[in-house]
Amino acid sequence: MAIILDAMGSDKRPDPEVLGAIEAARTLGVEILLVGDEQDLAPRLKAAGVGDLPITIVHAAEAIDMSDKIEQVRAKKENSMRIGMDLLVSGRGNAFVTAGSTGMAMYHAMKSLSSIPGVLRPALSTLFPVKGGKCVVLDIGANAECRPEFMPQFAIMGSVYAEKMLGKQNPRVGLLSNGEEAVKGNTLVKESYHLLETCGVNFIGNVEGKELFGGEADVVITDGFTGNVLLKSSEAVAKLITDTLKAELKSSIISMIGAMLAKSAFKKIKKLVDPSDIGAAPLLGIDGLVFVGHGRSDSRAIVSAIRQAKLAVDADLLPSLRSAIQNALS
Repeated sequence: MAIILDAMGSDKRPDPEVLGAIEAARTLGVEILLVGDEQDLAPRLKAAGVGDLPITIVHAAEAIDMSDKIEQVRAKKENSMRIGMDLLVSGRGNAFVTAGSTGMAMYHAMKSLSSIPGVLRPALSTLFPVKGGKCVVLDIGANAECRPEFMPQFAIMGSVYAEKMLGKQNPRVGLLSNGEEAVKGNTLVKESYHLLETCGVNFIGNVEGKELFGGEADVVITDGFTGNVLLKSSEAVAKLITDTLKAELKSSIISMIGAMLAKSAFKKIKKLVDPSDIGAAPLLGIDGLVFVGHGRSDSRAIVSAIRQAKLAVDADLLPSLRSAIQNALS
């Protein structure tokens, strides 16, 4: 299996990508196609003692900056994201991973790969830590503006992802709203509710934040604007709690002793709220496996992203998504 890694995506590129590629090649049993400036990458790999690990550099002369506008990106014909996507199209790799701009990943994915036939709009999905496990949430940023007819497809794709990646049978699908009743929500939510009732998924109705984090749904769907606000707010609250807890536990000798006694419990909490544990989110609906990580990704997050991509290939996620969409349209 070959995973294509954009070496020029993260904020601190290419160090996290190079170190992550080495660790992934060493521990995950995959070949890594590292896409970026060969003159920059080759010395870094040599200095790290890559040896005979299955890492191949694919030269890309240009890189996309987070601040780049679409006109600037179009002018960068040899950017690492486009070349990586082209490798995926050609069949040289099984999945593509980047910690670069979500918008530019969507742009290049649509240009190089297009969407699965019948998909109106791809959606960015991720796994939220919830009571009893994880919940698939989408869209978290690919589509700031959504139409009601997008939502049933989000639900179908999210259900497939939950089945294949989390082992959930007949996953429960909820629609994020400000109330559980069918009459609650804005126009998009109200119109989407009725479409979801007849789209063939296990729709349980509207869910609020408390039901989401309470583990009462396996898949929660929303528009990309709301989903992105939810994601970033949740990350900020998790960081606030962990930072406050860390400070308080160091505030006295007694607290420090208590912290030592509860060390294993705190490790579990840290792992639960650490976004690096997931690493990247898939662009569901693209006719290829494309995973987008956070710009702040470190090497551990890059390894986690590559692991998610490998699991998706192993689980036949893409053929299952194609089949589910085709069945929904027939």
